[in-house]
Amino acid sequence: MDLFIFNTKTRKKEKFQPQKPPWVGLYTCGPTVYDYAHIGNMRAYVFSDILRRVLEFNNYKVRHVMNITDVGHLVSDADEGEDKVVLEARKQKKTPYEIAEFYTEVFFTHSAQLNIKDPTIACKATDHIQEMIDFVKVLVDNGCAYEISDGIYFDISTFPNYGQLSGIDLEEQLEGARVEVNPEKRHPADFALWKKAPQNHIMQWPSPWGMGYPGWHIECSAMGLKYLDDFFDIHTGGVDHIPIHHENEIAQNWGFKGKEMVKYWVHSEFLQVDGGKMAKSLGNFYTLDNIEEKGYDPISFRYLLLNAHYRKKVNFTWKALQGAQKAIDRLTEHFLKFREAPPKEGGEPRMEVYRERFKEAVNDDLNVPRAIGLIWDVLRGEEPSQNYHQFLLDCDRVLGLGLAGMEKREEEEISDEIRELIERREEARKKRNWVEADAIRDQLLEKGIHLMDTPEGVRWERIKRGEKNN
Repeated sequence: MDLFIFNTKTRKKEKFQPQKPPWVGLYTCGPTVYDYAHIGNMRAYVFSDILRRVLEFNNYKVRHVMNITDVGHLVSDADEGEDKVVLEARKQKKTPYEIAEFYTEVFFTHSAQLNIKDPTIACKATDHIQEMIDFVKVLVDNGCAYEISDGIYFDISTFPNYGQLSGIDLEEQLEGARVEVNPEKRHPADFALWKKAPQNHIMQWPSPWGMGYPGWHIECSAMGLKYLDDFFDIHTGGVDHIPIHHENEIAQNWGFKGKEMVKYWVHSEFLQVDGGKMAKSLGNFYTLDNIEEKGYDPISFRYLLLNAHYRKKVNFTWKALQGAQKAIDRLTEHFLKFREAPPKEGGEPRMEVYRERFKEAVNDDLNVPRAIGLIWDVLRGEEPSQNYHQFLLDCDRVLGLGLAGMEKREEEEISDEIRELIERREEARKKRNWVEADAIRDQLLEKGIHLMDTPEGVRWERIKRGEKNN
């Protein structure tokens, strides 16, 4: 069965055909490690994780490269202002390397909590300065870059297709520019490849153009070239990368090789908060730590994201997260019944139909919401059996909800609050007050307590998510 993905560059779904099957080169724009990654950032990494899992589900061998930007990303994408990492280092009275190391570690901790697979290679910009210098040298030699007083810039006039990814009208964009144009640049949209550093700049390296540091855009091209050769199959990122960062990557890649190095550009949409933009100034800037502080399992946030297609905006609200938590706990409750059930003699006749429908969904441009709907069809419509248990585990290779790591612990102490809720539910059931009984059951599920009504009476178990389901 063929896999189709939406290519931002061509604006249509295309049949996926890697250059060197079964190998796939996948590059993800990674975090700039000057602050905590917020939940909007994490949506892009959950998306790239799903993409990788779908590729592996289709028996491709994925070489997944992700950069760690620890230098070169200025406050403005228009090559203005200070380096974000350096600025934060000054605020905290630490070195840029200490800042980068701390936030890199936090990023990977949050990724693990969301069951995101580690990339095959995570490459720091500061470890690849020479590769970037070599890349810029070639662009200068090819006549695609020029030197001015503050650095080396790419000349976009040498790449006639500039703007093809986003479809921007360059002149129209310039009319609305909010930054002063550097008068030395040949064209206002020319972008920095290498910036010359003032003497007091903390992070700088020797180069043919004096002491300096790399531009943000050159990092992905240079590291992608090193680890994925001169043609990688898929490049991912958020939609915010399309109009500047990825446009610039395409231009400099072409200037370096005389051809484009990426076949499929795939982007995830924004996460909104309460229907609008997330920002610290608005008081709605949330990280995964904030989600945990409110008592939610990070996997519930992953589940919330998976219920929307990656090319559609997701609106985050605490009520929506509560609904996702409740749904994931219900899913767990059903799954445990399938895990504990015996196998069915003669197998399950509809199993292959479900398998086919699941693969059709995920291979149709990663239609994970449809795939999750299918999972619920099985959980609610089929008798529990070990046969379906294995099918659910196979599906979770794509979903990454950690079903294989589910554990239950019985014979342990519970709080007086939990015990009282269980007793109240029993009273409600005796009175046939099913609405109240179900409401209390949902409360307990939110607290990680799964109830089982048996002929011997009610039993409970604590749901615990274990190791990553990679």
